[in-house]
Amino acid sequence: MPHTIYISIGSNIEREKYTKAGLQGLYENFGELLLSRVYESESVGFQGSHFYNLVAKAQTNMSIEAVCQVLKLIEDQNKRERSTEKFSPRTLDLDLLLFDKVISNDSVELPRPEILYNAFVLQPLAEIAPHDIHPIAKKTYAVLWQEYDKTQQHLWPIEFNWRPL
Repeated sequence: MPHTIYISIGSNIEREKYTKAGLQGLYENFGELLLSRVYESESVGFQGSHFYNLVAKAQTNMSIEAVCQVLKLIEDQNKRERSTEKFSPRTLDLDLLLFDKVISNDSVELPRPEILYNAFVLQPLAEIAPHDIHPIAKKTYAVLWQEYDKTQQHLWPIEFNWRPL
């Protein structure tokens, strides 16, 4: 039975190019994607140009580790620089947010903690999975977004078109 995964996608270097390339890589590895709108947001944790962010839902028969390896490979194919600080500009950032309802602190922390504190993750996730329940907070993503302090971080939806090649 396939697993349901949610992946956050972010870019603030040649944003349109690398966001589209990241989506293409996800499509090639996971097939059909359900996408949130694309949001532009201010960088968080460092001074830098604005990001494009969205969340994708996909189905896979891969393990958590295999999914993470695929995400790293797609990032690497898109010139992701790993020798820089954690909070720095990037061509492409792909993070596994959720893998079914798994709660884990092993090789990857699931659900990703930033779901609860980054608007650029929570808002697009609430958009495509409003009735799903966060496995730790035990609230729906719609409720979590409704309760979120929206004065902390600013983001806005943008026009963005992507079609698989």
